[in-house]
Amino acid sequence: MNAKKDLGPVPAVFPMPVLVVAAFDAKGTVQLLNAAWGQICDTDKIALFLDPDHATTKAILGTKAFTVALADRAHMAEADYAGIVSGNAVADKFARSGLHAAKSARVNAPVIDEFPVTMECELAEVVESKTLYAVVGTIVNTLADERVLDEKGKVDPARLDALAFDQFRHGYYATGEKAGQAWNAGGVLARAAQAAAKGGAQ
Repeated sequence: MNAKKDLGPVPAVFPMPVLVVAAFDAKGTVQLLNAAWGQICDTDKIALFLDPDHATTKAILGTKAFTVALADRAHMAEADYAGIVSGNAVADKFARSGLHAAKSARVNAPVIDEFPVTMECELAEVVESKTLYAVVGTIVNTLADERVLDEKGKVDPARLDALAFDQFRHGYYATGEKAGQAWNAGGVLARAAQAAAKGGAQ
C-alpha cells in the first residue's frame, strides 16, 4: 500500500469549476462573483453554494434569474477579480472589470460577452439549512461561442480552454487534454464483471 499522510479536513475535490455568476440588482447594475463551489445537480439544474450576503446573491433573489459562465484562460484576470472584489464595497465593480454584458433574451439577467459558454438560468429554489445555503437554478438555455464548438455543434473542451480551481494551493489550471472516453474507458473491467456475475448466477 502506498504511504499516505494525514492532511486533516481538507476539501480535497479537484478540479473545481471556475464559474462567473451574474445578475442584475435593483438598479439594473450588473453584479458578478467567482464561484468554485457549484455543480450540475440535474440535467437542467445547477446548484451554487453561495454566501447569502454577497451582492450577487441578493441580486439573484431580487430578479429570480442569473447567468453562469465558464471562465477561460484568456479571461483569468477578470474572473479572479470577480472573486477578489466585493460588490457590497465597490458600487461599480462590474464597470471596473473591463467586461461587457447584454441582457439575456430569455431571462432577466446579464450575459457577459467575453466568456465562451454561459448558462441562462431562472431561480428554481433556495435551499437553506444549518450547514448549507444553495441557490438552485433551472437552466433555460446555454449559449456558446462558435469558436468553441466542434463540427457537430457541441462544445469542445480542448477549444474551450476552461479554468479549473485548485483548493489545495489556490491555483488556476487550464483544462482541455482528453484522457479517455466516458462509458468506454472502463469497458474491459465492466465486461469482465458482468461475465463473472453471469457465471456465478448459473
